Amino acid sequence: MRFALAESAKLEQGPRFNIAPTDPVLAVRQDDGEREIGRLRWGLVPPGATPKTIGRPLINARAETVDSQPAFKEPFRERRCLIPADGFYEWRVTEDGKYPVWITLPDGGLFSFAGLWSHSMPKEGQELHSCALVTTEPTAQIRAIHDRMPVILPREAEAEWLDPDADPKALQELLRPGPETLEIRVVGKFVNDVRDDGPHLIEERATEPRLF
Repeated sequence: MRFALAESAKLEQGPRFNIAPTDPVLAVRQDDGEREIGRLRWGLVPPGATPKTIGRPLINARAETVDSQPAFKEPFRERRCLIPADGFYEWRVTEDGKYPVWITLPDGGLFSFAGLWSHSMPKEGQELHSCALVTTEPTAQIRAIHDRMPVILPREAEAEWLDPDADPKALQELLRPGPETLEIRVVGKFVNDVRDDGPHLIEERATEPRLF
C-alpha cells in the first residue's frame, strides 16, 4: 500500500477538488514507528495559540526559513507530515485577467507535498491538529505563473521526510524546486467559490489568448 500504511487505515471522506485554508486536508504522519493517515486543519496553529490569536492562517512555511521561524522550527524538527495530492491550483495573471490553472505530474499520478503539523489545545478544551505546506522557489516552468511553489517530494524521499531521526541538514536538501516538468492546464473559475467542489473544477477550458 502506498505510504506503508497499516491495513486498517481508512478514509472517512471521498476525494476533494477545492480545498481552502482552514479546511481539513489529508495527511500522513509517523508516530512510534507507525504511520497513520487522517485529516488536519490547513493552517498551522502552534501549541498554546488558537486560530483567533494567530490571525491569518499559517498555511505555508518558507523552506528557506523553516528551521528558524518560531511557528515552524519545532514542527520542522519533530512533526513533519506528507500531504498526498494529485494536483494543485494557481492563478495566472495576464493582460486579460486572472485564470486558474490545474497543475499535475505528467502522468496525473499521486504525489506528496512536504508538510508540517502541530497539536494545540485551545482554551475551549478541544484538541486541534493542524498543518502547513512547505514552499520553495519555483521551477522555470512555474515561475511564469507564481514566484513560489509547494515542495513536491520525490517518492523515494517520503520515508526520510517522515523519519523522526532524520538529519535536519539532509531534510533541508529535500526542500528544492521540482519536478522540472509538470502538466499545466487552464480550468474554469468555479474554483474561486470555496463552496463549489467536484471533478468539473479540473476540466480543461478553452481560453483566448493562450496562456502558455
